[in-house]
Amino acid sequence: VAGAAEGLILPGDRIIETELALQLGVSRVPVREALRVLESQGVVVNEPYKGIRLTPVTPERIDWLIEVRVALETTAANRAIARGLNIEPHLGSLGAIVEDMQAKAARNDVFGFATADTNFHRALCALAGNTVLTDMWEMLARQMTIIFGLSTLGKPMSAIVEEHRRMLEVFRSGDPVDMAREINDHIDVQIHKVDIEKIVAQRRSQADQAASL
Repeated sequence: VAGAAEGLILPGDRIIETELALQLGVSRVPVREALRVLESQGVVVNEPYKGIRLTPVTPERIDWLIEVRVALETTAANRAIARGLNIEPHLGSLGAIVEDMQAKAARNDVFGFATADTNFHRALCALAGNTVLTDMWEMLARQMTIIFGLSTLGKPMSAIVEEHRRMLEVFRSGDPVDMAREINDHIDVQIHKVDIEKIVAQRRSQADQAASL
């Protein structure tokens, strides 16, 4: 997932079990099991005659992920507000994650930044107190970490940090309508400002050029 988030392994790239095991210095058994888990989470696909590949990121798939995320996270945030959890110490915990994002951005740690981004949304969803919702959200978590990482290649990390600061302030205010609007803006509107397909194509072109040297 780290390599995918940093654009080192690109959507659609083939993943060869033996090569991955060799790189990690482990046997093929744990690699095979890990790939099965990733397949169940939609991170990789295993197709006849094509082998295992990182799941392609198409505009349609991004729209599907966005639709589900907006529904889950809006429900989660509004349940948290209804439960009166938009107060300390929960605000402080969410704020600490935003500061971690800022620290990772300062070090240009793409995977660390993407992981912290995922952790923010995970923590927000956990406040809903609905394990069915959080289980569904976790099924998307690794895919989201990859997309978060790729997004940093087309958008400044500082801008993404500020989006999370704004979301935290709206959550603090406790207005469900404003919260729903902010989540939609962050997940839907802002992600569509980043051309993931173009980013992937550019990274693939750079990799092909480097391989030809």
